[in-house]
Amino acid sequence: MSDMYGLLGVSRDASADEIKKAYRKIARELHPDVNPDPAVQDKFKEVTAAYEVLSDPQKRQQYDMGGQGFGGQGFGGGGFSDIMDAFFGGGGNRGPRPRMRQGQDALIRVQVTLAEACFGTDRELAIESAVICSTCNGNGCANASAPSMCQVCKGRGETQQIQKSFLGQVMTSRVCAPCSGFGTIIQDPCRECAGEGRVRARQSIPVKIPAGVETGNRMQLAGRGEVGAGGGPAGDLYVEIVVEPHEFLIRDGDTLHMEVEISFAAAALGTKITVDTLDGQSELVVKAGTQNDATVSLKGHGMTRLRRGSRGDLIVHIVVMTPTKLSREQEKLLKEFAKSRGEVVGDSHTKDKNQSFLGKFRDSFGR
Repeated sequence: MSDMYGLLGVSRDASADEIKKAYRKIARELHPDVNPDPAVQDKFKEVTAAYEVLSDPQKRQQYDMGGQGFGGQGFGGGGFSDIMDAFFGGGGNRGPRPRMRQGQDALIRVQVTLAEACFGTDRELAIESAVICSTCNGNGCANASAPSMCQVCKGRGETQQIQKSFLGQVMTSRVCAPCSGFGTIIQDPCRECAGEGRVRARQSIPVKIPAGVETGNRMQLAGRGEVGAGGGPAGDLYVEIVVEPHEFLIRDGDTLHMEVEISFAAAALGTKITVDTLDGQSELVVKAGTQNDATVSLKGHGMTRLRRGSRGDLIVHIVVMTPTKLSREQEKLLKEFAKSRGEVVGDSHTKDKNQSFLGKFRDSFGR
């Protein structure tokens, strides 16, 4: 072992109060509940062992006189656990479990409209999760107290036993039952969290949903998940996007599709119509002679491209409506029109009834 006075950072003529004060300061920094690093835990054990010697007048006097039992030259009054460490190098000691542990991640699904997915939106998410206990500030103790060292395992978190077998004596290690392996015991648990250091609470979290999101996209909010036991650091919150189906617009990446029905005469003569888009109403020019299933594009009226800001197009699919009921006068005029064009009414040329583009589109995507 290193110089005990040096481990505590005190002079060799330090008073008992100075030694006690120095140990408390170092122990707060090195305690396994604060820093579970194995190297730090070994340092904590050395500091504790030094304090146990220097805080006892008789042991301190023996140490100052260079007596046996300290500094690794013998077993002295270090106790049974020190003897085991001397023989086995502490290899069976896994160290105490830290009370402070990392919190779990959380997932929440948020539904947005197609317009919100296109332009982005701000949301306030009301979620229930584990938060740090405000009464004990996460340490699980009432009345500003602190966990005390377990007197059974002396802070190791486990107990050791020597058992006889046909191979000889075998040492076994078990989790210390009184402290559940923590190495410390909370004598006066916090009434609010029952010693857990965290409580369940409902909280509101603001979230900015960017323009261009799609169903299945996830946003990571670091440190907004569940607070860990013992007031440990919180996990992350993942927000998964679900875009609601639109009444008449269908999305394909950054392109939108819609159907517009026009009359037979409007398709033949051409017309201007007003269509509803995510940007409001827009005028659409249908050229003369437009055929059924023809398309017209509205540039920049599609979905916003995620993280780029530019937008796709809106493809309008034209559905030409053929009149099903004609008056005698209308039928006569239509026949004369057909005759003037040299068309044979009742021509036997047949064509399979085709499904509209959006009908095929919906079927292919199961929409």
